[in-house]
Amino acid sequence: MKEILQTIIESLVEDKAGIQINQIDGERSIVFEVKVAEKDMGRVIGKEGRIAKAIRTIFKAVAAKEQKKVTIEFID
Repeated sequence: MKEILQTIIESLVEDKAGIQINQIDGERSIVFEVKVAEKDMGRVIGKEGRIAKAIRTIFKAVAAKEQKKVTIEFID
């Protein structure tokens, strides 16, 4: 799942070297902490959070297949 998130984020940002994704595994959940360069944060979140919401929706569908809960946090 981390590779899918990495690919999506890379396609959105200009500074690909500034991407950091931290995966925290729980028993029935996974938390992804996403950090990008400050200038790219707006691109990842989108107007009114639409892109961030779309990314979260995609991962809910992927996680449902694996019977897990996924949370994606965008960190400044």
